Formats: sequence, structure tokens, C-alpha cells
Amino acid sequence: MASPEQHLETMLSNIPEKTGKTLADWLALVEKEGLKKHVKIMNFLKKEHGLTHGYANLISTKARDKGEPIDLVAVQYSGVKAGLKPIYDTIMAFAETLGEDVEVSPKKAGVSLRRKKQFALITPATKSRIDLGLALTGEPIEGRLEGYNAMCSHRIRLETVEQFDDQVRAWLTESYSRCG
Repeated sequence: MASPEQHLETMLSNIPEKTGKTLADWLALVEKEGLKKHVKIMNFLKKEHGLTHGYANLISTKARDKGEPIDLVAVQYSGVKAGLKPIYDTIMAFAETLGEDVEVSPKKAGVSLRRKKQFALITPATKSRIDLGLALTGEPIEGRLEGYNAMCSHRIRLETVEQFDDQVRAWLTESYSRCG
């Protein structure tokens, strides 16, 4: 299975073949239109030029990229979600003790923890709650362990640092050990 980085590189190299223009051509076209918002750029590319959602999204993202590094974690825990940062920090401090092979991969909406595959996903879900997704396929969905999604079979809702207790640490450790 290709990593997200490999998938991105494949899409970038396939732009001319799949869309009929180079990335530079698309970026120039978007610049000429004067569009700045992601959704407006995507709609323009999809409706006016027939691009698929994936390529429209990629080109829109590249068009808006000014080359400045973005601290995705800082963005996630800003504004009304700033109060959740201590919970995130507590989870991360524990995750770092699991092993040297833990990969931390911040995304726009959450932080993926990977080993050979994703074993956890930390998402500031609301202004008062972090959802900790875990890969615990086969475990019963009961109590604090709720059903979640395809990548993380279970979710635990955390509203305080204290809720990241021994039980949650044990589940995170188990999820880590299963993905090795």
C-alpha cells in the first residue's frame, strides 16, 4: 500500500496525463481567475474544466500554498479549541514512550500516530472534546470504547486530562502493539 506521500507524488506526476495541462499551467489559470478560496477554486476546476474532485483538490491546495510552513497542530488547538491542548500534549507524551518507531503525522483535522500502519488518531472534535481513535478491531464496542471508522475501529471521547487514565493508556498501548 502506498504511503500518503507516495500517493501525492503519483498524483502530481500524473497531472499532465490525467488533466491535459501541467501543474504550472493550472496554477497560472487559477491565478488569472483571481480565485483565493479553496472551494471556489475547486468548483471552478470541476465545473469549468471537468477535473475530478481529487485533482481539483490537489491543484486548489497547491494554488493556495505560499510555501510558508504551517504548524498544523497549533492551528488545530487555536481559538475555541485551545483549551484541549493539554489533553493532546498528555496523549503525545505517553505515545512517545511506546517506542522509537512511532511516527507522528499531523493532518489538517487531526494527528495520526503510525507504526507500520495507523494505530491512533487524535482529533479535536469539538471545542470541549478530543476523539482518540484506536485500531482495536475485534474488541467489543462497550462502555468508553465506541465504534468509530474504517481506519480506527474504536473511539474514546476525552474532555479532561484526567480521562486519559490507565485504562485509556492500556488501550493505546494495545493498539500500538497490534500495528507492529
